[in-house]
Amino acid sequence: MNGAVRSFILAVQFLTRLPTPQVDGFQPDALSRSSGYFPLVGGLVGCFVAAAMWAGSILDPWLGASFALAVWVAVTGALHLDGLSDMADAMGAAHSDPTRFHAVLKDPHIGTFGVVTLAVQLILKLSLLWMLAREGAYLLLIPLCAWSRLGPVLWAHYLPVLRPAVMDTSGDSSGDTPSSVERFAWRISPVVLWAWVVALLAAAWLSPAFLFAPAVLFGWGVYLHVKLGGQTGDFLGAGVEISETLLLFITIIIIH
Repeated sequence: MNGAVRSFILAVQFLTRLPTPQVDGFQPDALSRSSGYFPLVGGLVGCFVAAAMWAGSILDPWLGASFALAVWVAVTGALHLDGLSDMADAMGAAHSDPTRFHAVLKDPHIGTFGVVTLAVQLILKLSLLWMLAREGAYLLLIPLCAWSRLGPVLWAHYLPVLRPAVMDTSGDSSGDTPSSVERFAWRISPVVLWAWVVALLAAAWLSPAFLFAPAVLFGWGVYLHVKLGGQTGDFLGAGVEISETLLLFITIIIIH
């Protein structure tokens, strides 16, 4: 198995729950190299979601939207939804206390803020998907998902990893251990990043909405830098969800 194929398979394994061949001899920096394939994996996710929407819409646009949302969550394993709920819990419960913010962020249990945020996010997505299904614009989901997966690559490449010291239960102070997604400061060339930007902008011939995609990704990066001072895996996942919803919203506005 050559390096390119291995990297693509690792990217699929990291971002989806799709079955893939087993990759032997995994090295920690291999995931970093695989991040260049994230937009391609996003396009693959979009193909599944678009196919589900098309199939359901044969009977009714609401069914198409429901199928699309269900497949979207299933294929990704709710990976980014988990990051969004964790971030919402931390921001809602922190009360401007940085130590509490990171303690809540690391807590595996979901709280009220996370539940409410998930409910609102899923309702928004379902409504926007219904509007898209009603217009028969299934193919727009492919570049939309690809753009959203370019976001984490850009944010993690340019923003510092947020790892302040947090007191554990024994009273010792220790820094957060970076997760695999937080190692994306990565071994991917800026040339590759901007090549993807140029390539994905070509999707504007499908919809002018994708001309706004760089601004959406840039806006989330600025928010993380100004409001939180950096990025973590949860923030990157939340950014994917936010980007998907905003791009869906912009797409619907332009269609109408």
